[in-house]
Amino acid sequence: MRAVIVYESMFGNTRTVAEAIAVGLSLQGVDVEVDEVGSVLVPLDDTVDLLVVGAPTHTFSLSRPETRASAAEQATAPLVSTGVGLREWLEDLPTGLPMRVAAFDTHVDKRLPGSASRSAQRRLRRRGYRPVLPAESFHVTDMQGPLVDGEVARARGWGARLATSIGAPGPRATST
Repeated sequence: MRAVIVYESMFGNTRTVAEAIAVGLSLQGVDVEVDEVGSVLVPLDDTVDLLVVGAPTHTFSLSRPETRASAAEQATAPLVSTGVGLREWLEDLPTGLPMRVAAFDTHVDKRLPGSASRSAQRRLRRRGYRPVLPAESFHVTDMQGPLVDGEVARARGWGARLATSIGAPGPRATST
């Protein structure tokens, strides 16, 4: 089984979550590729069983060029994603590929409406894809992070649940 995780990340938190999800998938026997959205060419090929997309929540949804520019102005370190965002990438994703999908986001740890993951999942459904799990949010302490304690472990667990949902072979044996 093969999974591709495509993420957009401003300050590195969403990238960290993507990498943790990849570990969870991999430990369940899934071959995983993790790519920053600006480096992924669409269309993906038909060997992908699971596409996982992730992005930071900007103004209650997926980022736009204006919100990415605002994040860049506030950044205290170089940005991870500097080109196209997940919103634009999803617009170019072809319909009809036989893969299943899932979406996640990073979100400030407060009760706020909207999320990038729910927006991404709606866009995927409109393109004919079937989500395997509900959209998931992983929390950061503030706009630039860091991730809230325990979120990396939770992301690994979510990755394992994703693997189970697509019928992955199960835990890989570890060498001693």
